[in-house]
Amino acid sequence: MEMLDDVRGRYYKALTENILPFWIKNGLDRVHGGIYTALDRDGSLLESDKSVWFQGRALWVFSTAYMMTGKDEYLEAASLIAPFIDNHCFDSDGRMFFRVADDGRPVIKRIRYFFSETFAIIGYATFGRASGRKEYIGKALELYERVKTIRNTPGLLVPKFDTSVRPMRSHADSMIMINVLSELREALPEMSEYLTSELDREIADCRKYFIHPELKLVLETVGPEGEFLSDHFEGRIINPGHAIEGSWFIMGEGLLRKRQDYIDTGLDVLDWMWELGWDKEYGGIIQYRDALGKSLSEYHQDMKFWWPQCEAVIANLMAYSITGEAKYLKHFEEVDKYISDRFIDKEYGEWYGYFHRDGTLATALKGNLYKGPFHIPRMYMKAISIIDSMNK
Repeated sequence: MEMLDDVRGRYYKALTENILPFWIKNGLDRVHGGIYTALDRDGSLLESDKSVWFQGRALWVFSTAYMMTGKDEYLEAASLIAPFIDNHCFDSDGRMFFRVADDGRPVIKRIRYFFSETFAIIGYATFGRASGRKEYIGKALELYERVKTIRNTPGLLVPKFDTSVRPMRSHADSMIMINVLSELREALPEMSEYLTSELDREIADCRKYFIHPELKLVLETVGPEGEFLSDHFEGRIINPGHAIEGSWFIMGEGLLRKRQDYIDTGLDVLDWMWELGWDKEYGGIIQYRDALGKSLSEYHQDMKFWWPQCEAVIANLMAYSITGEAKYLKHFEEVDKYISDRFIDKEYGEWYGYFHRDGTLATALKGNLYKGPFHIPRMYMKAISIIDSMNK
């Protein structure tokens, strides 16, 4: 435990003296509101468009950081982002944009997905808790019900593939909703029974359709009944980082409610995906694998992205806290060292995001539409929380 106490101190310092200050200084738009994420290595702006995903994600991060530390600057940052979402990130039909200009004018709307909405839900719910502004919790619940309508109404989501030829299910949809419902339940304890039943349904879908014990795999895309679409690239693709993220979502729910079946599912997924995803030659969690060991079509299939490393830290630390098994502590130490050796920019702060498989840097930028203040600060905060719970 002494080693983990040292980790806690290191992580808290990284969170409060490196990551969050980097984004407050360089990302916050104090003219229009909201946050920029397209930043170069030194924090300079690469483009002025704003990722709508990251308005919700950053709102969650700064609100959570405020509740963890009590530092007013984090609540002030969140208070700059929330009204930007309100005023600029929704279209007239209630759906959200994917990308907007610096002043909030719409640039791209992707009606095939509802992830802008899911990140706004967790942001609104947590900001409502942090600020005491209960209307934002109401907005989060209203938006969750809208997402349910979007998912369940034929024609509102444009399918990626022609469903008459090859209907498919996506793991991302159910997995992200587990996290959404967990955050929403924190904000609405009076609705715990309803939200827990909704959460159980999403976990059941993950277990029924995507988690395949006979293959020891989590499939990202399956047929309508969970069929393994082994004749197609999409059906064979394995995303270890994504599955590991889902593993700690499910483990965490099992830990909270003392449901051993959920804990066992999460541990199984972590074990399978670590074995497949950890690069035994170069280290790090690799981006993609093929379920049958065949060649992959994606150009970035063997790269090392920042976020799977974050998920591996959380999942292995949580697994160790539950089981006490040395292998999980060993895996945590391995991925923590991999991050320290490569990803942390000791000169300009924050993390690099993209490395080639052998550990050479692919690009020095610190943010784009997909990388910003979310996975990294969440990793630090979740890890701190896990270590604190172990100390208790």
